[in-house]
Amino acid sequence: MIAQSDTPTSDLSPLCVDLDGTLVKSDTLVDSLLLLARTHPALLFRVPAALLGGKAQFKAFVTSRVELDVAHLPYNRKLLHFLQQERARGRQLILATGADVHLAERVAGHLGIFSTVIGSRDSTNLTGHKKLAMLQQQLGTGRFGYIGNGVADLPLLSGASEAMLANPSPLLRGRLRSLHIAPSHVFEERANPLRALVAAFRPHQWAKNLLILLPPLLAHDHSVPVLTKALLAFVCFCCIASATYVLNDLLDLDADRRSTRKRMRPFASGDLAASAGLISAAVLLIFGFLGARTLPSAFLYWLAFYLFTTVAYSWFLKSVVIVDVLVLSGLYTLRLLAGGAATFTPISHWLAGFAIFLFLSLAIVKRFAELENVRLTGTPVKNGRGYLMTDIEQIRAFGTASAFAAIVVFANYISSQDVIKLYRNSQYLWLIVPFMILWVCRVWLLASRGELNEDPVAFALTDLPSLLMGLVVFVIVLLAI
Repeated sequence: MIAQSDTPTSDLSPLCVDLDGTLVKSDTLVDSLLLLARTHPALLFRVPAALLGGKAQFKAFVTSRVELDVAHLPYNRKLLHFLQQERARGRQLILATGADVHLAERVAGHLGIFSTVIGSRDSTNLTGHKKLAMLQQQLGTGRFGYIGNGVADLPLLSGASEAMLANPSPLLRGRLRSLHIAPSHVFEERANPLRALVAAFRPHQWAKNLLILLPPLLAHDHSVPVLTKALLAFVCFCCIASATYVLNDLLDLDADRRSTRKRMRPFASGDLAASAGLISAAVLLIFGFLGARTLPSAFLYWLAFYLFTTVAYSWFLKSVVIVDVLVLSGLYTLRLLAGGAATFTPISHWLAGFAIFLFLSLAIVKRFAELENVRLTGTPVKNGRGYLMTDIEQIRAFGTASAFAAIVVFANYISSQDVIKLYRNSQYLWLIVPFMILWVCRVWLLASRGELNEDPVAFALTDLPSLLMGLVVFVIVLLAI
């Protein structure tokens, strides 16, 4: 227990506040474990041994190895505002948590509203009845208010003079009703769980997986069995891709909370529990690979390679300069190869070359836009990608050169004998070239102005001029067939 010097005095009973799931919408132990996995993965092998020492010592082990950014934790703002008002009234506030006491001290130090901190230490895991006994010993039986969120808080809510809830679980609400305990305040601040889960899957990113359909479509193989296989492969890729998006968000939790744009993601904002993310990722992986088993084995290998590469990217490759954009562009090309494997459609060297250069340019423009936006706002580079502000002009050169290389490959492709065999009016395809030039130039121009604030693929799906150009290109292809 730590008493601060500016303890308020009031006739009001002290108010004790739980941390995990209550004051903070997430579980700080899980958050710390995910940060440990991201920054010190080798230490995960020591976790089983730490657990043998008991939960309190396990919490101390994790907390001593990583330092959560307490300034950017997803606090329950409604509850925090209420606590600040109570503090102004002179009420004594106590942070009483099962989290490690050192982490709790850092949270209390940041907020500056708690006069006392009680948390797990040594061999004592301060939850449930143990926490109640501690509070009764220090404050007296029934002489304190308590704010909690889960069933573990039931003994404290039952023994408090005033019970309050913050984002309570349905099970806790039911138990309180059965005990005829009516909370005086309920501080709800969370999004709809189902909506948050769907957002975590990033369905708008599934558009990238439409590349799987390109090999049979470009080969003009529109038979039902082939298209059925292609669509099943698309669904499998969407499942695996969403699983990797969830895992990436969980590993990037601490960094995302410091980002103006990413801090509202479901896990970073605390709207979705990390445990729900791990379970949903596992379910998606199972469904993805079960579906892939009905397709040719080569597709299954590409899918497994995609999973391995994206996990490696999330863990460490995205912080390696140049390698990160090569991996991103390679993952786009991999989708084409997977689509070809699923439908037994060979991939031409023209298509592979075009995809590599085009998607490399799109991957680079994303990094360029991040740096340009940072430069315009005057904030330091903190995205962990390894790029410096002095790299920005060289990155622009890499990206624009790659974009025009893709256009050159496309121009050579439409002049080849392969195209003449597939299209009756192949000369119309030359009309696509100026639209390609217009689109890549527009994307890079917007990025240079600091107006490209999202993934270029997501941008293309929401940008009206891009959609209109895509429609014109589609009409040209129909005329050429």
